[in-house]
Amino acid sequence: MSAVRLAAISAEPLDLAAHLDAVDDPAMGALTTFVGRVRDHDPDAATSVVALEYSSHPDAATALQRLAEEAIGEGDAIVAVSHRIGTLAVGDAAVVIAVAAPHRAEAFEVCRALIETIKTGLPVWKRQVEADGTATWLGLGG
Repeated sequence: MSAVRLAAISAEPLDLAAHLDAVDDPAMGALTTFVGRVRDHDPDAATSVVALEYSSHPDAATALQRLAEEAIGEGDAIVAVSHRIGTLAVGDAAVVIAVAAPHRAEAFEVCRALIETIKTGLPVWKRQVEADGTATWLGLGG
């Protein structure tokens, strides 16, 4: 079975429990998660943030799979990761990652490496919508 149990780009709300189930394995002694949510502010925004609109390249799911595999490297971790697309409200989950590994250090390391590479290498773009109607496109990644 692949070490990447789930790598998805989804227009539907992300389910943390489904990610936890995907990496459930009795051989793994550590489990870490990361949930990236839409927040109501941005340091560069003039007014509060009311939504993020995510769009993706057609190959984004393949890229996400590759990024997850690279984060695991030669290790023993297993990963479930999804990125949301579409219009997300404040509080909605944009990214969910679950990593199980034999030990905590590897679980944390893989989870951190994966979210950092998602931010820089996943072909997903976001349009930030502010309360005053201003909308700004913000580069590659989440």
